[in-house]
Amino acid sequence: MGFIKEFKEFAMRGNVLDMAVGVIIGGAFGKIVSSLVNDIIMPPIGWLIGGIKFTDLTAKLPVNPLTPEQEPVTINYGQFIQTTLDFIIIAFCIFLLIKAINKLTNLRKKEEAEAAPEPPKGPTQEELLTEIRDLLKQK
Repeated sequence: MGFIKEFKEFAMRGNVLDMAVGVIIGGAFGKIVSSLVNDIIMPPIGWLIGGIKFTDLTAKLPVNPLTPEQEPVTINYGQFIQTTLDFIIIAFCIFLLIKAINKLTNLRKKEEAEAAPEPPKGPTQEELLTEIRDLLKQK
């Protein structure tokens, strides 16, 4: 029973749940950005350079003389370009998101610091010593 209880405590900790939510949202966000690149950004770029689809750009390697019946191998550099653009756009979006979150966090901290009243200032050390001296004189 101790192992199950320990696992439950681990799984229900805030950090683990936050990380799980982050991974799920990150996966969905990646799909959205991939669609943005594939369906919105790349078609006009392909149209501008002559109707080329980036994913169709390949370089065929020569046929292997040892196995001439085998189809030639291709290097799909167009797919690589598209994936690289996906990554750059996702990284930029995450950068902007984190920057916005940090800005909001800093604003909240400033507001909390301004809203929090300063603790009442107590007597100085000299004032306390004077009080003690006066009390001792009275006795």
